[in-house]
Amino acid sequence: MIPAIEQAYDYGRSSARRPGGGLALATSGGSVSAPTLFVGRILLPDLVADGLLVIGSVARSRYHVPAAMLARILLAADPIVTVGDGRVRFESLSACSGVYARLDLLPDAVDGTVIGRGTTNVDLGPDLRAALAGVDARSAVDLEIGSEWVEVRVADEGMRERRVPLPARWVRSLTEVAAIQPQLERRAVLARTEATRLLRGAMRLPVNRPAWLVTRGESARLAHHPVAGSVAVGGPGRLRAMERMLRHVHTLTVHAGADGSTAWELDLGGARLTLALSPEVWRGFSGEGRQLEALAAPSSGLVRRVRAALTWRPTVDVDALATELRVAAEEVRRALAVLATAGAVGYDLADAGYFHRELPFAIDGLERRHPRLAAARQLVADGRVRAEETGEDRLVAWVGGSGVEHRVALDAAGWTCTCPWYARHRMERGPCKHILAVQVAQAADDA
Repeated sequence: MIPAIEQAYDYGRSSARRPGGGLALATSGGSVSAPTLFVGRILLPDLVADGLLVIGSVARSRYHVPAAMLARILLAADPIVTVGDGRVRFESLSACSGVYARLDLLPDAVDGTVIGRGTTNVDLGPDLRAALAGVDARSAVDLEIGSEWVEVRVADEGMRERRVPLPARWVRSLTEVAAIQPQLERRAVLARTEATRLLRGAMRLPVNRPAWLVTRGESARLAHHPVAGSVAVGGPGRLRAMERMLRHVHTLTVHAGADGSTAWELDLGGARLTLALSPEVWRGFSGEGRQLEALAAPSSGLVRRVRAALTWRPTVDVDALATELRVAAEEVRRALAVLATAGAVGYDLADAGYFHRELPFAIDGLERRHPRLAAARQLVADGRVRAEETGEDRLVAWVGGSGVEHRVALDAAGWTCTCPWYARHRMERGPCKHILAVQVAQAADDA
C-alpha cells in the first residue's frame, strides 16, 4: 500500500467575529505575499450564497469511501479560492474525489477591486454555512479575500480555527480533471425549463445507478439503458449536490466523454457552477492517470517559462502562449500538464481553455504523487526496457516485469501492452507502467 502524502497547513489566526458585525474567516494561506487580494460587494447575494453552500456541500460529501476513512478525509473538506484577473473561483472535491465542483463569480456577481492575485484554502465551517443559508436577495454581503483569510460580512457570527491537511489526492484529482475536461464533447445546451426537468430527474436516481443521456433537438432525457446515440453518465444521482441552484438556472450545458465522465455547467447569469462527475461512483478522479503520458517526457526549462507567462489570466490560450514563447503548442500542453500536477492550472469548459491558480504544492516529488510514473522511471533506471523495432510509424519494445517480459507496441491504432493492467483498463485510465517506461526511455534518447 502506498503511504498517504499530505501537505499540512496551520491557520495563521483564529476565525472571529468582526466588531460591528460580519465574519472574519480564517484560511490556510496563499502563494502570494499581498495581505489582501480582493475586496468587494456581492451583487447577487442569494445566488452566491447558494453557490458557496454547494461548493462546501461537495467537499463534505462522499459517494464511495469506507466509513472508517471518512473522519480523516473530511479534515480536508475545505474549498480553495483563486483571485485572478476578472474572476474569483471557488473549487472543491468530494471526499471520494469522484465529484469536482467549481463556482466562477463573473463581473455581474461582484463589484470589487483585485488588489493582489493568488490562491488560498478556505475554512468553510458550520457557522458560516448557517449564516449563508439565511442570505436572501435583499441581504448586504461583502467579500474580502486575503492571502491568509477570507471575510464574509453577512451576520454576527463567530468561526473557529482548525488545522487542515490537504492530501495528495486533491492534487492528483485536480490534475486529472484538467486532463479529462478538454476531451469532453458538448452534448446538450438546455434552456431553464428543460434543464430543470433533466436535473430533477437525475437527482431522483440512486447515486450508484448509471444512466445514459439521450438528446433530441433542444431537449434531453436520462435513460436506464443505452439507446442509439446515447452517451453513458456515471452516477448522475450525484447531481443532487446542486439542487439549491435550480432556482437560479438560466441554461445547462452538458459535456460527456466516451468513458462516462461528464461535466454539468450551469449558467446562473452573474456566475457559473460546474460539476464534473467521474465515470463510476467508485472511481475517483485521483486514480485516472491521463496526464502521465505528458509527464513522461522531460520538461526542461519550458515549464518555468510557461509558469512565468501565466500571470493569472482568466483563460490561457495554448496556441497564443506557444506563439508568445516561440515553441510548439504540443510542448506548451506538456508543460501545462506538469504544472497541473502542482495545481498550477485548471480547465474551464465554458472558456475552452486553462486558467491559472497556485496551490501551495511543489512540482518536486512528482513521482510520489504518481506511483505509476515512479515505477516506470525505475524500470528504465534498472535497464529493463529493451527496444526491438523502431521506426517512424511503428515501435516494439520489451519491458521486464515480475518474472516475465511484456511486449509494448505503438502503431497507427495507438499503444498496447501485454500486461494484466492494460488488459483491464486499456488506455482509459492512462498508460500502464510498461508503456510509460518505453515513453520515458524514448524521451531520454531524444534529449
